[in-house]
Amino acid sequence: MLRILLVDDHVLFRKGVAVLLDRRQSIQVVGEAGDGIEAIKVARETLPDVILMDIEMPKCDGLEATRRIKREMPHVKIVILTVSDDDQNLFEAIKSGAQGYLLKDLEPYQLYDLLESVSRGEAPLSGVVAAKILKEFNQPTQSSIQTPEVVDELTPREIDILELVVEGKTNKEIAYKLNISENTVKIHLRNILEKLHLQNRIQAAVYAVRQGLVDDSPE
Repeated sequence: MLRILLVDDHVLFRKGVAVLLDRRQSIQVVGEAGDGIEAIKVARETLPDVILMDIEMPKCDGLEATRRIKREMPHVKIVILTVSDDDQNLFEAIKSGAQGYLLKDLEPYQLYDLLESVSRGEAPLSGVVAAKILKEFNQPTQSSIQTPEVVDELTPREIDILELVVEGKTNKEIAYKLNISENTVKIHLRNILEKLHLQNRIQAAVYAVRQGLVDDSPE
């Protein structure tokens, strides 16, 4: 059972999402909040697995709430669910520790699928958002010259998996592509994050492209 906290100042939208999620036997909405301050309070009380967090809210916005919740409850996964595809909000959310960034134009089935991916330890991104990340970090940087030791640290298989993460593939798709089990993919991803000292696969994808560890050019 995936325990969800909904945080959005638009009550009608929040209640609508709650109804949609309550239809799934594998999901339980454990609380709701209308601003960042209330989100922190309810998160402490309910200890959810995942928080669906809006950005623009009164009293305390979603980015600040994300930072404060992750400091206090690092195990809680926070996925931004917003109408904003603003670059600054996107990159600030990632820096703040958000595990995913979704736009509100999702179809219900897409939201279900993406939440299932969160439960498997994956990081959901709307397609537009993934494209923005790759575009932003596709430019070579000075630090890209200084990565041979990191490349040496990663195995050829880990590089293969990083390339597929950059393409936005799920663990299941990576396993199928490389003819390995999903569990093996998870182990490789865990090792990659440990070696690169990163928190999640979004950061890994950004790092890989920025450092030139993988080729993200179209096939």
